[in-house]
Amino acid sequence: MKLLVINGPNLNMLGIREKHLYGAQDYAALCDFIRAQAQRLGVEVEVFQSNHEGAIVDRIQEAYQKVDGIVINPAAYTHTSVAILDALKAVSIPACEVHLTDVNAREDFRKISYARLACDRTFAGYGF
Repeated sequence: MKLLVINGPNLNMLGIREKHLYGAQDYAALCDFIRAQAQRLGVEVEVFQSNHEGAIVDRIQEAYQKVDGIVINPAAYTHTSVAILDALKAVSIPACEVHLTDVNAREDFRKISYARLACDRTFAGYGF
């Protein structure tokens, strides 16, 4: 099994930004955690991060017929990006939406998720 993990804007700033929400561990620690869990489960994984919507759309499209699943944290694009939603729908790859914080317990605008409309499941608020 091969998974593509996509991390959206500002996740590269983990450990620096809003530590009261995201904690002190940096993005490298998140990537190490993902890779270690994948190895433990015998899953091949690619981790991708971009602050740019178009790059995320491109990576989703490039995954067509190359991966078995997508795990995506669209970050701020969760609440705004129809383009990411459409890309996920276009490739028809099983997808899971994840968020480090409980977006439903935060500001009202964060309760809207376009990505969720193309995902089989959502996990939020579990950190890493």
